[in-house]
Amino acid sequence: MQRAVTTTYLQMLAESELKPSSRHDPAFGFAQVQRISPELNRFFYTAVGGEWFWLDRLSWTYQQWLDYLSQPTIQTWLGTYQGIPIGYCELVQEPDGSAQIGYFGLLAQWHGQGLGGLLITAVIQQAWQLTNSRVWVHTCTLDGPTALANYQARGFTIYAEKTELVELPNQAPGPWLGALPQSI
Repeated sequence: MQRAVTTTYLQMLAESELKPSSRHDPAFGFAQVQRISPELNRFFYTAVGGEWFWLDRLSWTYQQWLDYLSQPTIQTWLGTYQGIPIGYCELVQEPDGSAQIGYFGLLAQWHGQGLGGLLITAVIQQAWQLTNSRVWVHTCTLDGPTALANYQARGFTIYAEKTELVELPNQAPGPWLGALPQSI
C-alpha cells in the first residue's frame, strides 16, 4: 500500500534553546551503553519502532548491526525508570560537526507518563556534549503521534519538510507477532 509520508526536520542551534522537561523524578535514569550490543539496539529498534513502520533496518544481519554500531561516531543511550529500561536513543556525530538524534523512543507501556520529555531532555543535553554548533532530528507522520510536539516542546524548530509516497505493508510489523492491537 502506498502512503504519503511527511518527514519533518528539526534543529537546535544553541544549547540555550533547550527547554528541559519540568518533571523531576529520581526514579528516572540515563546511561550510555558501554559495550556494543547489536541485540540490544535491534530489540529497541523493533520494540519502539515496530508500531510505527520502522522497517529500514529489519532486514539487517547481525554483522550489519555490528558494523554500524562499531563506528566511533555512534553512541547508544538508555533511559530507565525504577531500573527498568524504558527507551533508547542513538546519537550520531555527523561529519559536519553536528549531532543527530538518529533513533529515539519509548517502549509503548511508558507512553503518556511524562517520561518521553525526561528522556529527550537527557538526550539533547548529551548531544550538546558532542557538538557546539547544532543538534538535529527528524520525525515523520509514521512516528508516534506526540513525537513532533515533544521535540518542539523541548526547543527544536522546524527547518525543512518533505512529503513522499512510500510503499508500506497494510499493518505495522509490531515488535513481535500479536503485540499490536488490531486497530493499528
